[in-house]
Amino acid sequence: MSKNKIVLEQVSVAYRNGSASWWKRLRNRHETTTRVCPKAVLENISLEIGEGEFVCILGHSGCGKSTLLKVIAGFIHPDNGAVHVDGRKVEGPQADHVFVFQEGALFPWPTIAENVALALRTIKDPKEKMRRAQSYLEQVALEGVENDYPYMLSGGMRQRAEIARALAAEPDILLMDEPFSGLDYLTRLHLREEMLYLHIMLPNTTILFVTHDIDEALQLSNRLIILSEPPSQVKCCRTIKVPHPRTLTSPALSDLRSQIYHDLGVHTAI
Repeated sequence: MSKNKIVLEQVSVAYRNGSASWWKRLRNRHETTTRVCPKAVLENISLEIGEGEFVCILGHSGCGKSTLLKVIAGFIHPDNGAVHVDGRKVEGPQADHVFVFQEGALFPWPTIAENVALALRTIKDPKEKMRRAQSYLEQVALEGVENDYPYMLSGGMRQRAEIARALAAEPDILLMDEPFSGLDYLTRLHLREEMLYLHIMLPNTTILFVTHDIDEALQLSNRLIILSEPPSQVKCCRTIKVPHPRTLTSPALSDLRSQIYHDLGVHTAI
């Protein structure tokens, strides 16, 4: 049984309509009597995530999946509750925690190899750094594009480059916010394989992966966390004990797939 890596204790988050400073100025000038009501997004979320787990977070659009990920990353401070990593309270982003954004985050001015090399800060020799960056690009089937710039690559290739950079960083925690959305179906399948390979390469890395795709979650994760409608709470957690590689037509996964559809309020799985 792995030890707990991430612990969330009664985490709640609410968004305000406009900034606090805007509201304060408006209130002081007596320009309105209408109270700006915060919108509750997460409500009393408590979770324990083990070291080396691959956890997918599912839920309807707008339920707070991305917000939950950003709270764990330290980008958003909860209004109530706390997040602890390795027993220490999260106060902000950490250097050994890598966040892969849905819209991508490669720097436009360095080449693809230079983007990956940014994660290799501990290597001082420039030639060795570029050699290592090239090896990570080869692991995600991006040979031959190391001297290209991000705008020269397709969306799928840019996402693979981000995965290569994540591999190079050897992160303690990897947080991924729908990184495959907007990609064609075959590219998504290839990237799922690469994610599984990444987890084999970094068995102690804890991965949290937000997705809308139930099949994607079933193929990748050790455990599924399903959020309710906002203000979101943990509706249920489901552990997947089927070993990799997984075939979605297997009876165990077919049954679990139907259960997840039911958890999400869809009673006929197509």
